[in-house]
Amino acid sequence: MLSAAVNSLKHAVPRCAVSSRLKHTLPDLPYDYNALEPTISADIMQLHHSKHHATYVNNLNVAEEKLAEARATGDVSTEIALGSALIFNGGGHINHSIFWQNLSPNGGGEPTGELMSAIQRDFGSFENMKKTLSASTVAVQGSGWGWLGYNKAAGKLQIATCANQDPLEATKGLVPMFGIDVWEHAYYLQYKNVRPDYVNAIWNVANWADITERFNKARQ
Repeated sequence: MLSAAVNSLKHAVPRCAVSSRLKHTLPDLPYDYNALEPTISADIMQLHHSKHHATYVNNLNVAEEKLAEARATGDVSTEIALGSALIFNGGGHINHSIFWQNLSPNGGGEPTGELMSAIQRDFGSFENMKKTLSASTVAVQGSGWGWLGYNKAAGKLQIATCANQDPLEATKGLVPMFGIDVWEHAYYLQYKNVRPDYVNAIWNVANWADITERFNKARQ
């Protein structure tokens, strides 16, 4: 599982060319830091994006540089030891890159079209999916994520949770549609220790246009 997750991360994270190697970079937000207020405060968004996500990106680049050195010298032990750093920081980069796009100041409401039909087929109703995903996400022990994902093999939507920064597709085999970050840095400044209030509020900024696009791509 560890090797599969590491291999998946190599192909899943956005990159840009820098000097002699490809480095990961912090993506720009598609909106201002204060755009999601009052659901998520500008202070949280700025810290979450410019500090926490940036740290994952920087640490991922460092881990990949060490991995390249280990491979060049045939140091298999170091390659194996770097697996957890690649998953944690690579997963943090993947997860947050999806998270920013999953949210919108014009979000909320309900999806339409084929995505709504799939939700009704797989969960009975939109409200049932929402309640199930919210409950699963609130119940994550410690830090992690709640996800609405797509199972390509089964052709259906599924709900899953991931610990820490484990990336959904690399570790659970589901294509991520909509993720809810329940690390404390995602909500504590505003919601304190009341995680359910944050999870319930985030639906007000859910970007169904982005989620629908991911759904359509996953089915191709």
